[in-house]
Amino acid sequence: MEILNYIFVALSIGLGCFGWLAPNYTMSALDLKPGDTTMGTSEIRASAGCLFVGLGVGALLIGTPLGFAMIGFAWTGAAIGRMTSIILDGPTRKKWIYFIVEISVGLPAIALNWPVS
Repeated sequence: MEILNYIFVALSIGLGCFGWLAPNYTMSALDLKPGDTTMGTSEIRASAGCLFVGLGVGALLIGTPLGFAMIGFAWTGAAIGRMTSIILDGPTRKKWIYFIVEISVGLPAIALNWPVS
């Protein structure tokens, strides 16, 4: 079971690195376009990049079930936001794929590590 925690860490850090170090690729994958300023690129580096890198590194450094559960809460939070968009903004195939990935990381990471004793 502990191997799953390290898979969730690797997913968080790995996908976060795309947002951080390849923001234009990430923006393209998310159907976003750079604007007149660099704030869009900055937001991708921060929210889709280093936020998830920091989350994964933090879980490794903390090294407790609570640290690994936080990965699950973050990914589940993303899935909730994605489902909100599916309901309020309309479904797309890409939204559903991202939702499935997010919930597939989020709920198992919580279930494996919560409640913490």
